[in-house]
Amino acid sequence: MSMFRSLRGYNYRVWAGGALISNVGTWMQRIGQDWLVLTQLTHSNASAVGVVMALQFGPQILLLPLTGYAADHINRRKLLCVTQASLGVLALGLGLLTIMGLIQLWQVYAFAFALGCVTAFDAPARQTFVSELVSEEDLSNAVALNSTSFNAGRMLGPAVAGLLIAAVGTGWVFVVNAASFVAVLCSLCLLRPEELHVKTSAHRARGRLTEGFRYVWHRPDLRAVLVMLFLFGTFGLNFAIFISTMSVKVFHAGASRYGLLTSSMAVGTVIGALLAARRARPSVPLLIAAAGLFGTGLVLAALSFDFWMFAAMLMAIGVCAQTFTTSTNSLVQLATEPAMRGRVVAILLAIALGGTPLGAPVVGWVADTLGPRWSLGVGAAAGFGAGLVGVRYLVKHRALRVCVEAGRLRLSMRQSLADVRESIHSAEA
Repeated sequence: MSMFRSLRGYNYRVWAGGALISNVGTWMQRIGQDWLVLTQLTHSNASAVGVVMALQFGPQILLLPLTGYAADHINRRKLLCVTQASLGVLALGLGLLTIMGLIQLWQVYAFAFALGCVTAFDAPARQTFVSELVSEEDLSNAVALNSTSFNAGRMLGPAVAGLLIAAVGTGWVFVVNAASFVAVLCSLCLLRPEELHVKTSAHRARGRLTEGFRYVWHRPDLRAVLVMLFLFGTFGLNFAIFISTMSVKVFHAGASRYGLLTSSMAVGTVIGALLAARRARPSVPLLIAAAGLFGTGLVLAALSFDFWMFAAMLMAIGVCAQTFTTSTNSLVQLATEPAMRGRVVAILLAIALGGTPLGAPVVGWVADTLGPRWSLGVGAAAGFGAGLVGVRYLVKHRALRVCVEAGRLRLSMRQSLADVRESIHSAEA
């Protein structure tokens, strides 16, 4: 099975090209924003970085009923044109204020919140728009390649941002990001509408806003996966805090080395996304393994006393983190009915990104009070906790049992509902 099979389609190729350019710019902005707060507007205050993250990702929860509904009822292509243009304008505004020397911490907070509000509508539409670019059998591959593109941006963006900050200042990082959104807007205009795989929209009716929650509540598999994601994302995916505080407070590195650390982890995430692209279908046992290895990697990173050892551990952590998040996204989309997909994915994204307002300030406080290494310990505990949630689901709902056969330990469990449906669908085909 081809790792890049989704790229055979014209629409996905065009979309992927524009998205890659924009992803590089987006990661440049993330690094520039954190560096601006940590080194220019405060005295290495990790809590301030946590507040910025909370304001930027909080709207994922606040606007959840509206964002999922919009993704299921509004033309996703048109919605993305509006959100992508708005994100570009906000990046340009932040860049101009920084270049002119007028930027203050409260303004960064305001821009972070505005970016979060727009992203809350953009993310579910962008994630589910992939299902319109490829056929259902290629959806898992397309989701994984999307993650590869996102993490290729994470690999290139921080390194470029570090060099740009050192050469001309932080403000130009935001301006370059603003320009990168032109690529996405162009790709949206170049798509062939007749080749889109548009699914039937959900009907408007009273109570539809809560259907996503009811749907998830009656699906033990989705509930377990989303609880795992909550623990993993809320306390484990705070890399802006982990990397920036370790870079500044422990290794006393400059902007270029800070960018290098972020890029090191991004190399791992690209590897993880490419490995996910080879899998036909993810599974809960895979999520458990990824979460456990993620926690182990963070423990080893916390114990690192050498810059390059820390960078190597970040690469391994990146593989585990990307395996978990990409597999979660694919698993949820494949297990959800198309008419409910927008709302369920909005819940997924709200948990993945919206949990940050809860976790980032806590992790930032731990980094400031006990030290950066202890904040990595919080992330490790989150990974182990997510793994335990997955094991509980397998024991309770999939009858996971450990037995001894011929002197060897073996695991046995029954198929999930999603697997049964897949088998029936394959047999009918």
